[in-house]
Amino acid sequence: MNHRRLKTALKDLPMGGLRYLKRVGSTNDAALAWAAAGAADFSLVVSDEQTAGRGRGGRRWYTPAGAALAFSLILRPRPGEQEKAALFSALGALAVAVALEGYSLSPQIKWPNDVLLGGRKVCGVLTETVWLGEQIDSLVIGVGVNVAAASVPPADLLNFPAACLETELGRPVERVSLLREILSALLEWRPRLGTQAFLDAWEARLAFRGETVEVWAEGQPARRGWLVGLDSDGGLRLRLPGGEHLTLPFGEVHLRPGM
Repeated sequence: MNHRRLKTALKDLPMGGLRYLKRVGSTNDAALAWAAAGAADFSLVVSDEQTAGRGRGGRRWYTPAGAALAFSLILRPRPGEQEKAALFSALGALAVAVALEGYSLSPQIKWPNDVLLGGRKVCGVLTETVWLGEQIDSLVIGVGVNVAAASVPPADLLNFPAACLETELGRPVERVSLLREILSALLEWRPRLGTQAFLDAWEARLAFRGETVEVWAEGQPARRGWLVGLDSDGGLRLRLPGGEHLTLPFGEVHLRPGM
């Protein structure tokens, strides 16, 4: 992977800018700094290796050199997107899932923003928002995809079973081609953000739907319920053991299959 290869592969996409970094602490941090300096909508930061990659809740995201796809995309919200900011993480996950389906895989989205293969995590999405007063100035969608076997974290770094594309497919995957497919899917679905078609596509790929799951927030006990689906805002709908329904909005909520 290099800047020239990336530029050639993405030349017919409406890129606002492109930066390739062979090694970086975090592509999200690099993208946030670039956004603060005025980067245009759909500007992209890609790195071959992250030394301080992070996921939700500040958890470490493992990105060894040459083994994973790690990128961060800068978006400037368009009219009508400001009030849908919470859905951009889901947009990233949906774009990855659609791209992986092009490889004859059957990905699922672990609400709200992880992508699974066979019940194991192959991709994480972290969206960070920059506010200017009461308006969103920019969003950065960070995506990490486990491509080669070396990208699967060691056991002591795992909080959920992990997978990689090359093991699932039994063959190598060209990371730049995968990046192009993800960005193309994101461009396709962005105009439909928050529409019924978007929610239907997300729900159709929802992991553990119709199964018992446990959900919890930091410092709170876990709750068990039957995963029903999504509400009209993308919140997670559960049916609790007593029959009552619970809807979980976006936030630092964690989900795992019921044991």
